[in-house]
Amino acid sequence: MNELLKGLPHFETKHLYLRKINVDDLPDMFAYGSNANVSKHVSWETHQSLADTKTFMEIIVDGYEQGTKALWGLELKATGKLVGTIDFVTIQERHRKAELGYVLSEECWGKGYMTEAAGQIISFGFEELQLERIQARCFVENQGSERVMEKVGMSFEGIMRNAMYAKGEFHDLKMYAIVSGDYFSK
Repeated sequence: MNELLKGLPHFETKHLYLRKINVDDLPDMFAYGSNANVSKHVSWETHQSLADTKTFMEIIVDGYEQGTKALWGLELKATGKLVGTIDFVTIQERHRKAELGYVLSEECWGKGYMTEAAGQIISFGFEELQLERIQARCFVENQGSERVMEKVGMSFEGIMRNAMYAKGEFHDLKMYAIVSGDYFSK
């Protein structure tokens, strides 16, 4: 699977290009990463400087080279601007399971962009990586993320209490998942 990820494929959806991020994306990524409304519902802290964003980007680029990161930048076709990312936060080859994570700039919320991107990555996961299960979690109050998971066919599996320590406190998480049988029976 690492070899497949080293050559991370690019995808095109109706409104987006899903591609590797690069240093040219730094200002766009900082723009949404430094927005407190965007970072409110994710595990990472709001970016305070371009250096914070650059550090994150370096980790991702290194992961591309190692074949250990499956993170796509979401480039809005209409503007050429990077408006978010989507990735397999974890992939467990033995269990053929992956966890999806994503973030989107605030001005793009509610337009269906993340649903497009997530649908594409889920298809890639089942059809190319031959995964059995793709799951995603969100803070219980993150209704936007919950709607994305439902729209791409994931089923609610329950609330994981105190499942993540982030930003100085424990958070309950909603767990959603889709398995290959659900995906291929659509």
